[in-house]
Amino acid sequence: DGPEFMKGWTASGYNDFNRVAIAIAETVCVILYLIPKTSIFGGLLTIAYLGGAVSTHVRSHDGFWFGAVIVGILVWGGLFLREPRLRALLPLKS
Repeated sequence: DGPEFMKGWTASGYNDFNRVAIAIAETVCVILYLIPKTSIFGGLLTIAYLGGAVSTHVRSHDGFWFGAVIVGILVWGGLFLREPRLRALLPLKS
């Protein structure tokens, strides 16, 4: 990690242990999202994770919070397109 990243990371109140724990949590969310049987659960966990990312960016007055919002929209858009169970639950038209 570069020095600018670490400067921003510590300014947000995180330490090295948090970095590893967050990386593991993000990896688990993505793996669950990629497995078809757990994709909706993985999507929910990913959105929860991204909510924390948005909160951190807003709290540290970082203007890049919209990146996490865009990723969240893409996650649910991808799920909506590939999961007939989700389309049945949330139809766009009747």
